[in-house]
Amino acid sequence: MTIQPIVEGHGEVDAVPELLRRLVAEAAHPDISILRTIRSNRGALVRQVSLERVIQVARTKNPDAILILLDGDDDPCPGKLAQQLNTWAKASAAPMACEVVVAQREYEAWFLGAMESLRGTRGIADNAVSETAPEAPRDAKGRLRSKMLAGRFYVERSDQVVLTSVFEMRSAYHSCRSFRKMVKVFGVLALTCGLVLPAWPPAHW
Repeated sequence: MTIQPIVEGHGEVDAVPELLRRLVAEAAHPDISILRTIRSNRGALVRQVSLERVIQVARTKNPDAILILLDGDDDPCPGKLAQQLNTWAKASAAPMACEVVVAQREYEAWFLGAMESLRGTRGIADNAVSETAPEAPRDAKGRLRSKMLAGRFYVERSDQVVLTSVFEMRSAYHSCRSFRKMVKVFGVLALTCGLVLPAWPPAHW
């Protein structure tokens, strides 16, 4: 099974494949591979005609499944946005498996739900603690920066993939609704492509 990621942010180009590889490892299913990420701007991903064009480009890579991830930002109802985008995306990708995940606020909110696991990594302070409601802050990147050592700044292109490789997914799963959606979607794509995963999400989560 091959998954084609589509993202909007520069940092997610490397971070999302790393996240998917970690989920593959948790699933103990080495037959799943991740293709090189396609990046498109948010404006193109939230409009039907341009989203369909991006999906058609993805189809030329001959994946078994397509995963689209974007930030909810200030959208008042990211769940409704995800539902609409899923309707368009599935129709355009059919019969290929395709799912859309909208991160509540920003991808970085998932880090805010697992800060203890990031201490000492990429400038994260040794006393950094997780947010009580990690998906609530409007500026997740800014909140993440506030948990770094003095003089250290969050650089999305280089920091996001490293933090993705380290953050405790179990903590993020329990604290972030949209990360639970991400994990669920991974399982849905695998099942749609005929793969039988062990207990999903992992039983130890």
